[in-house]
Amino acid sequence: MDHSTTHFVSIVMTFFAVMNPMANTPIFLGLTEGFAPGAKRWVAVRSVVLAFGIVSLFAIFGHGILTLFGITLAAFRIAGGILVGLVGFHLLQGKNSSVHTPQPTDLDASHDAMLGISVSPLAMPILAGPGTIAAAMNFSANGGMSELLRVEAAFGIACLLTLIAFLAGDWLMRVVGRNFLMVISRLMGLILAVIGAQMLIAGIQSVRAMGGAG
Repeated sequence: MDHSTTHFVSIVMTFFAVMNPMANTPIFLGLTEGFAPGAKRWVAVRSVVLAFGIVSLFAIFGHGILTLFGITLAAFRIAGGILVGLVGFHLLQGKNSSVHTPQPTDLDASHDAMLGISVSPLAMPILAGPGTIAAAMNFSANGGMSELLRVEAAFGIACLLTLIAFLAGDWLMRVVGRNFLMVISRLMGLILAVIGAQMLIAGIQSVRAMGGAG
């Protein structure tokens, strides 16, 4: 497997781990409990499509956003590494990260709005949360058009896998059970913690390089 393929797979795994469909499928099932099968499918598709659109905007315009606020790529990598690592840390402890978990008031409002749950809390903050956005901006910040397309394709695959998990949620819960899903969730947490550390190291190395150049 060449470097470009390995890099692409690592991006897909990062997005998959941050979005964590294994842990979020039970949340989806709870939010759509009592919905007709067709309504469930519509909510699942709409939430994933919206999440893809939101994250894509940040991936495309991320560099401009950083420039607008005078933020260096090194600083963003350090902050993004901490954020992604924090999500992984919470998952390792068997908890939902607060940056990807809706508050009770969000859930109440979502139930009142019925199919509006596809926007909140599913699309944001569960799927397109700060960790997902930080990862997308980090990967696409200075890689040019080819890297942006690679990130978009990787996130598209992660979204597709998430959609499959949502649509097959009832079957997954019957076959593998909630405990197995939690084991997978903790494994995703370990992967995220490592990815966050790698982003943090890359940011620190960039700061050192800037200091040496100065």
